[in-house]
Amino acid sequence: MKAQPIGVSAGVYDFTEADALIAFAEANGISVRGHALVWHQTTPAWFFDGDRSDMATYRALVRGRLETYITDVVTHFKGKVYCWDVVNEVTSDDASATYRNSDWYQIFGSDFIDYAFRAARAADPGVKLFINEYSTEDAAKRGRLMTIVQGLIDRGAPIDGVGHQMHINTGYPSAAQVEAALTDVEAKGLINHVTEMDMSVYNDPGSCYSGTGCQAALTPGTAAFDTAMTAQALKYRELFTVFQAHASVESVTLWGVADNHTWLDTYPVTRKNYPLLFDQTGDPKAAFWAIVDPAFTP
Repeated sequence: MKAQPIGVSAGVYDFTEADALIAFAEANGISVRGHALVWHQTTPAWFFDGDRSDMATYRALVRGRLETYITDVVTHFKGKVYCWDVVNEVTSDDASATYRNSDWYQIFGSDFIDYAFRAARAADPGVKLFINEYSTEDAAKRGRLMTIVQGLIDRGAPIDGVGHQMHINTGYPSAAQVEAALTDVEAKGLINHVTEMDMSVYNDPGSCYSGTGCQAALTPGTAAFDTAMTAQALKYRELFTVFQAHASVESVTLWGVADNHTWLDTYPVTRKNYPLLFDQTGDPKAAFWAIVDPAFTP
């Protein structure tokens, strides 16, 4: 449901795969989150086509494309999704800046975020609208995100909540760090959604993301694997206990269903991972039972 597959060209859309997803969800009583209207990594190049010698005219052209796209897409799915991630990952990872220096930001500054939220609200007054971000449990990055959120609130932009991606591992973050993220959003009067939760069984050093120092792959049936599954179950229970303690947390979405299909099999390196609540055959794991059954002992 991102712009890359849907937005073929200005005013031309391909809803084939998204409509199939909606049909499956409706047939099975599943609520659908719309993800995402604006994300720098999946913005088709045609959004930015044009002559930049006159920036005022160029900005008006690109703004029109953005608002038309959002209006048409949100209208198409009106009544079929309960919320939209309107903008995704707009916060800088660099402490020296607040906003990610994307093409959108280079053209509009932060204004494109307001344009996106206002267009989405006009197209569907009943849908919940979110800003979605990763590493919200990191206090420094969350501070930058909260600056962005407060700016939207101050300008009257129709934001309903913050989405916390929550791509984590069994060692990080702590329950206290997650609770702090939820509390900071509550202080703004907004809803919390956990939007992309998965939990790697590997606690890699930072160097792993450059390809060195990664933990060796775990093998099912070994003592090390069993230990990792227990740690994962206990961590899922701990964090869901935090979620349940906050009425502001109205939704938790897992980034996948079962361990047979997960992006973490190839990130940060190629290595089988086991981050979800169901195993490779679709059976519930200790992590699942730890969440749903308080009496279960992993």
